Amino acid sequence: MRLLDEIYLIDPCLGTRRLVTLLKRDYGLTENRKRIRRLRQKMGLEAIWCRPRTTIPDDGHRKYPYLLRNLVVNRPDQVWCTDITYVPMPHGSAYLCAVMDWYSRKVLGWAVSNTMDVTLCQKALSAAVAQSQRLPDILNTDQGSQFTSAEWTGELARLGIAISMDGKGRWMDNVFIERLWRSVKYEEIYLKEHGTLPELEEGLKAWFVRYNTWRPHQALGNQTPQQVHELKGKETGGYSITIEKAA
Repeated sequence: MRLLDEIYLIDPCLGTRRLVTLLKRDYGLTENRKRIRRLRQKMGLEAIWCRPRTTIPDDGHRKYPYLLRNLVVNRPDQVWCTDITYVPMPHGSAYLCAVMDWYSRKVLGWAVSNTMDVTLCQKALSAAVAQSQRLPDILNTDQGSQFTSAEWTGELARLGIAISMDGKGRWMDNVFIERLWRSVKYEEIYLKEHGTLPELEEGLKAWFVRYNTWRPHQALGNQTPQQVHELKGKETGGYSITIEKAA
């Protein structure tokens, strides 16, 4: 399962047929498609053309429109996004949810759990609001059952946050957070192989602090996400956009 997760980070477009060939060619593993499909479903992974399987829609939940088409994101807290990823562990697995500011790339809040339910997402959102002390105009997610649930959408409505959901063919809208998953897995999770959830949380805490406050980002003019989020946020003050403009 860890090997499948590493391959997914290298190329998320591989289906089970190619994975069978790749595993046999590069690793000497003769696994059949049925087992690979079962393990990937357990991990929440599927070829990108079919959306990662962490995005499992619930037909009974309301789907919200995509509000970011043609929208210029030019300040912090204009748009936040969130996503869930599978975390391999030596004795089991976990899931990580993070909330990121689109403009600054800052990770505002995160949470880990051994279950992939809406409570995990709510914890990450609460941490983001507490850390930022500000609310976004729009929060964009995929159409997974966690993000279409009444608990999640009701909390966003209570906070006055506009809800945006990726539509079919909009997987690239999560590209920033997908890059984050790649970095945190290669630089922390795979290297350390934390044995317990508390150990994983401690390791992630240190990594996210380093990512936000220490590492320069070329796309941000070699500033850190923390610098861009704080300085640009002060410059733009309380300006906010409307849903009509974002639609």
